[in-house]
Amino acid sequence: MRICRNILTSLSLMLAVSCAHKQEAFIDKLMAAPKDAGFQMDGYWIWGSSVIKGNDGKYHMFADFWESDLGFETWVTNTEIAHAVSDTPEGPYIFSDMALTRREPSYFDGCSVFNPRVIEYEGMYYLYYVGTTYDFPVPEPGVGKEDGWFEKAWMNKRIGVAKSKSLYGPWERMDHPVITPRKGKWDATITSNPSPVVNPETGKILLIYKSSPKDSRPPLLLGAAEADSPQGEYTRISDDPIFRFDTDSLLANDVEDPFVWWSDGHYELIMKDRFGHICGEDGGGIHAVSPDGVHWTLSDPVKAYSRTIMWDDGSTTLQANFERPFILFEDGMPAYLFAATGTGPSPWNFERTWNMVIPLKQGK
Repeated sequence: MRICRNILTSLSLMLAVSCAHKQEAFIDKLMAAPKDAGFQMDGYWIWGSSVIKGNDGKYHMFADFWESDLGFETWVTNTEIAHAVSDTPEGPYIFSDMALTRREPSYFDGCSVFNPRVIEYEGMYYLYYVGTTYDFPVPEPGVGKEDGWFEKAWMNKRIGVAKSKSLYGPWERMDHPVITPRKGKWDATITSNPSPVVNPETGKILLIYKSSPKDSRPPLLLGAAEADSPQGEYTRISDDPIFRFDTDSLLANDVEDPFVWWSDGHYELIMKDRFGHICGEDGGGIHAVSPDGVHWTLSDPVKAYSRTIMWDDGSTTLQANFERPFILFEDGMPAYLFAATGTGPSPWNFERTWNMVIPLKQGK
């Protein structure tokens, strides 16, 4: 597989990062996953999480949360963001309160909020999320949905940021998104799936986000923007997608669910390979490194995680979905990998969902 042209233009930088990053494959750091851990609640769909250790010594998870009798596909119309707490990183996490809920449809995030990412910055907590709004009634159990309801809500996805002095809130929301689509560009439809990281050398925020050039997706592509503070203003640092592969298959460009972090003078990232053209597994994860957030090199080996899970009771299962990866750091090192998963007869046809956690081996 040939790497995209924008990566080749920075080959010397990439070689420096690659040579410095010859170490254990990310997937080899994954340990057995505890079964009685993470976050789940009867009567609710639980999806993508973000976890942070608070000043109270407890671990705080922010997660997608909506009623299970609505059907899983209403994530785009009905989701709100729950706050759950645990004494340990693994959990189990116990519901505490609702961090963000729907508000008036006149707001960009008036009808549904989801895909949280929380960071601490200069003594404040900032909660990144995706919001959407629409012009039809919020779906309810047993009530039919109008034609095109999903697409209408999906196309209005925008990234927002809320701030709070406490992880228990209240969260102060902005009335506008921090980054919006650009007509005629690769990111013409939405801004979604935010992954922020603070560059400790510059103090700037790198924001990796998802979009698509048209509503007849795929591909789903990733972009990079930068700001002096979490609430923006964000400026694109590349006019093009940061990952693009020269292949004959449109699906080979289809990636999502990025999680980015800073490590020893460079950025690292894991994300979902939607159709397995990169890592060899449909829905598996890939790992990459970058000196600047724009030019990325795939790791060797590239695979970061698998849908095949080894549990702490010795059993192994192939999960239909392993989504929204998130890494919790302890003492500056990746310590736990969180992901949304579920059980059911087929992908997206769930009986229940929850946020699971996998401990990571420590050391280089």
